[in-house]
Amino acid sequence: MKRIGVLTSGGDASGMNPALRAVVRTAIVNGLEVIGIERGYEGLLNGWLRPMELSSVGGIINRGGTILRTARSERFKTEEGLQQASRILHDNHIDGLIVIGGDGSFRGAHRLQEVSGVPVIGIPATIDNDIGGTEYTLGYDTALQVAMDAIDKIRDTADSFERIFVIEVMGRSRGFIAAAVGLAGGAEAVLIPEVPFDLVQVCEKLKKGIARGKRSAIIVTAEGAASAHDVATFVEMYLREETRATVLGYTQRGGSPTATDRIMGARFGALAVELLLRGQSRMMTAWQRGELVSVPLSATWEQPRELDTSLLKLNEVLAS
Repeated sequence: MKRIGVLTSGGDASGMNPALRAVVRTAIVNGLEVIGIERGYEGLLNGWLRPMELSSVGGIINRGGTILRTARSERFKTEEGLQQASRILHDNHIDGLIVIGGDGSFRGAHRLQEVSGVPVIGIPATIDNDIGGTEYTLGYDTALQVAMDAIDKIRDTADSFERIFVIEVMGRSRGFIAAAVGLAGGAEAVLIPEVPFDLVQVCEKLKKGIARGKRSAIIVTAEGAASAHDVATFVEMYLREETRATVLGYTQRGGSPTATDRIMGARFGALAVELLLRGQSRMMTAWQRGELVSVPLSATWEQPRELDTSLLKLNEVLAS
């Protein structure tokens, strides 16, 4: 193996740049050339490739997002697109490919290896932390910190005005972020897609708190569970208490990576190169039970990651 490619795909996540830095520098130290592929699979199809040197990843460890940029690609999902991607890899003498992204990106990588024969390794990066086969994905800790900072600031305003605030965090189908920041932020209620909820019961709980003298309350909802504006409207009508909605949105994807995301990015990136050098393919770097390991890419969709609902139960107790 003489030359490898690396790309970032899907939604951006803080931690991608630290992982990219580790991939490039570990590969070069081991005598490999590195080709950066800009804008994910769409960039691969368009031949947007550039050599990466040690200096090309200098000063990026503290930057959010990805210097290679990212994009969605419908063309890549077609047989014609896969064949074109395969040709570009071979024409540019790329002997291995590292994909930093989520489960959709890994499905594409898995299929590309089948078509091209080029070994592929995945590095899990998504703020939702919902990839099967690993207990941690890059970007998750930074997203929690961003959301936590916002909730702390909103709590100050909620207390000052004696209002109820409904805060919507990311999570279209999974509630990992909502469950974690709800507990860490002392939310009076947390709504997630995985667990059914009754807004009347939520309101009755808030009413008991108000009767005890609570001046404010925070409800955290995952975007896939309920709209913050819809919940706020319902709560205000039911309780006759001023209620405001805040949607954190894409702020959770940005921001300087936390120490955890920098360290995990470095470890995942170095391991990805090592796996290619060992002749492995269709594997993903992963974190399991406090250890750095590798698992088959197929684990990302064959072993769905389950949310620990004990966080919600604990929050129910502590927010009483």
